[in-house]
Amino acid sequence: MSRGIWFTAKQAWGDLFIWKQRVVVTNEYGEERTEWQSPAPLQNPFTLFAQLSLKDWIFFLVGLAAWTADAFDFHALSIQTVKLSKYYDQSKTNITTAITLTLLLRSIGAAAFGLAGDKFGRKWPMVLNMIILGVLQIATIYSTTFQQFLAVRSLFGLFMGGVYGNAIAMALENCPTNARGLMSGILQQGYSLGYVFAACANLGVGGSTDSWKTVFWIAAGISIAVGIIRIFFPESQQFIEAKKAGKKAKAPGAFWQETKVMLAQEWKMCIYCIILMTWFNYYSHTSQDSYTTFMLTQKELDNSGASRASILMKVGACVGGTIIGYLSQFVGRRRAIIAASLVSACMIPAWILPEGERSLSATGFFMQFFVQGAWGVIPIHLNELSPPAFRSSFPGKQLKRGGEKKEKKREKGC
Repeated sequence: MSRGIWFTAKQAWGDLFIWKQRVVVTNEYGEERTEWQSPAPLQNPFTLFAQLSLKDWIFFLVGLAAWTADAFDFHALSIQTVKLSKYYDQSKTNITTAITLTLLLRSIGAAAFGLAGDKFGRKWPMVLNMIILGVLQIATIYSTTFQQFLAVRSLFGLFMGGVYGNAIAMALENCPTNARGLMSGILQQGYSLGYVFAACANLGVGGSTDSWKTVFWIAAGISIAVGIIRIFFPESQQFIEAKKAGKKAKAPGAFWQETKVMLAQEWKMCIYCIILMTWFNYYSHTSQDSYTTFMLTQKELDNSGASRASILMKVGACVGGTIIGYLSQFVGRRRAIIAASLVSACMIPAWILPEGERSLSATGFFMQFFVQGAWGVIPIHLNELSPPAFRSSFPGKQLKRGGEKKEKKREKGC
């Protein structure tokens, strides 16, 4: 078994340096053969946009809205750490404990809501998830003690974890195959867009200690609104077809049996995705969550200056994620991720050493351009690696525990 893993890893490493892509093609009898194919040339983005039908766009935009609202909810706390430390009379380190608990506990929510999305559909788990997130934002506002605050944010982590898998499954499984790289980049930047909205709200309410509550009210309203909007749209047709194709038994416990079979067959892929997403979560959260606090305390910017710099930083993330996600359709998913990650590593000194709002805004822009550029490939990379009947639970669980489509064609060379 270990020799098989080593052989696969060695082959995957070698494929990075071969421009043509190794593609495993499966015929109608289940027989596989390997082909080397040149990547298709990039298409005009507007041509790709035109390939999506109105229904495709609706599903994509609702998925994007859910992911953006989820990010707004999370960053409403991280961007207001200084205010919260004053409000609860706690150190900034103690306040960031809430962020740690959120990130730790969302694994459970990712598993629960992901499996619910695969079993019951994308619609109602997402509706429930978004409304509860909004309610928990309101509960945070009414937390009078620090212990209550931590308890509510822990619950928030459970439900925050449920959004990602259902959102990307809903948004991307309806997109044409050749448009998925571009749409993946745009979708992932819903997270950065949520950060921008949180920073704008923080800038708008000012720097007074109690103003953090207003940002949480806004976040609650957005989450509940997205949940209500989702009620008015139907279940994904791709989900219905995938479940029909993947169904092997009609017993009540058949889904859980299928889950066990999937894990038994795909355990190596699960481990790869968990390791990948463990690194990706560390990579992104260390580069953004406390950066506003860093500018306030270490660089001595005021609330307005730090908020403006944070907004520009995440504008860079939105641009980078879209562009690099689009380019991954041609250069390959893994190559795009590796290249963007290496460039961001080279930018670390320029990201932390400058003084002043303008310099920090510029270096933050380019740092997040490449950090979130690498992230822009992740939704479609995980979606393509997921078994068709588990496209809600598989990406969500890999993302929260750390995470090409195993269909008739699977790309291995990029």
